[in-house]
Amino acid sequence: MRQTTAACMADTAAQLLPAADRGQPAPACHLAAAMALILGGGCLVIVTGCRTVGPDYRSPPLAALVNAPAAQGPFISASGSEFSQQPTPHAWWRLYDSTPLDQLVNEALVANTDLRAARANLERSAALLEQVQARRQPTAAVNFDPSYQQLSAESYLYPSSVSPSGLYDTGLTVNYDLDLFGRLRRAVEAAQADDEAVKAAYDLTKINIAAETARAYAEVCSAGEQLAVARRSLQLQLRSTAVTERLVEAGRASKLDFTRSSGLAAQISANIPSLEAQRSNSLYRLAALTGHPPSEYPRSVESCSQAPRVRQPIPVGDGMSLLRRRPDVREAERQLAAATARIGVATADLYPDVTLGISAGSTGALTDILTSPTNRYGIGLGIHWQANQSVARAQIKAAGAAATGALANFDGVVLKALRDTEIALTTYARDRLRDEDLGTAQARAGQAEDEAQQLYNGGKTDFLSLLDAQRTLASADGALAASHAQLATDQVAVFLTLGGGWESEETR
Repeated sequence: MRQTTAACMADTAAQLLPAADRGQPAPACHLAAAMALILGGGCLVIVTGCRTVGPDYRSPPLAALVNAPAAQGPFISASGSEFSQQPTPHAWWRLYDSTPLDQLVNEALVANTDLRAARANLERSAALLEQVQARRQPTAAVNFDPSYQQLSAESYLYPSSVSPSGLYDTGLTVNYDLDLFGRLRRAVEAAQADDEAVKAAYDLTKINIAAETARAYAEVCSAGEQLAVARRSLQLQLRSTAVTERLVEAGRASKLDFTRSSGLAAQISANIPSLEAQRSNSLYRLAALTGHPPSEYPRSVESCSQAPRVRQPIPVGDGMSLLRRRPDVREAERQLAAATARIGVATADLYPDVTLGISAGSTGALTDILTSPTNRYGIGLGIHWQANQSVARAQIKAAGAAATGALANFDGVVLKALRDTEIALTTYARDRLRDEDLGTAQARAGQAEDEAQQLYNGGKTDFLSLLDAQRTLASADGALAASHAQLATDQVAVFLTLGGGWESEETR
């Protein structure tokens, strides 16, 4: 009998595997043979020819755009001297060599509320993963229910009454899902991929917090620099206006000259309130980013008057290192892995769900507790199979479509990462050239204003020429300060697109 059963099971395994490979349910007779039980010597042997169904995921998929050579090469916008091909440092903000910035970023990475919420999501994701993994473990239930009852004699066809007695029921039940076709294994794969996607989202939050903190700090300092320029230009213009007023009183200049000079002073002064508001607003942003109310903004940063700049060539690496480093790419890839695993979960619904159950217990009168007449035990299989498989097949199609969409999203994230990086590099390179030209223009405007002032004081030119030189210098000063602010913002944008700053201290 045992030889016949073993032979039947071997034959069944050979027939079941091709059916699983075709994504079709195994015939019921084959399953029954595969579930044959051999009881002997107190041991239970279960033989089956089934395996995990659904596609096995390869990371990253061969069809994904991330594997394209064009996506892994050097950046086409990073050929200038302002960039280097060295790997991007993890804590990129340290390239600014600014102690206040380092302190602000470190504080934000600890106290920022968005990051705290992301940490909570990490904990929740880990708990959900544990929950899914626990489904692969046996479930056990223990009960003990003593009672004192007056039983119905008539229900036992007993002609007289039955005396009240103490009764009890106790037992242990253990169930184990054999997971013959990998439904639970695929579910664990999907949950693990989801958990890793949440970790990537947490890393992305860290990058955004570091970049926003650096950007707010740069805006505070840039506003301070522009304020210093505006106030210096205003003081020079007020001094020139006072001189003009004395010349008018002495009859050496016209009233029109004074009106024009005072008008230019008012025009310069009008820019100061907006710059002060910009600096205050950036300070309030810094306070919120570091987990403080606006009234507790960092006072030590308030006096900053020079936009932070990385003076060395910015290390950018290449496309391959970018795609390996950016958490949003990793998040999209893990979401694709989870969607692929869920195809297997849906495919397993085409097959029976087989559960092994073992129970032991004792039921009877309390006076006979745990004696031979009250003891019981049992062992068996529970087989559940949905005969109408239209729903399961529809779920497989839906899971396949979700995986196709996840692959498209993965490719889209890769393209966006490459595009945004090229744009940021191009913008910074062009703004840097513009800043150099503005620096030259500002120096020439300063020289022209000095010459015009000397000529006007010597009576060799009219006031209109001096006023025009002063207006040009004020405009050049403001444009150069604004350019410095833009360069500081551009540099932060470059580092943000490069995707560094999420690594732990151990990896730095």
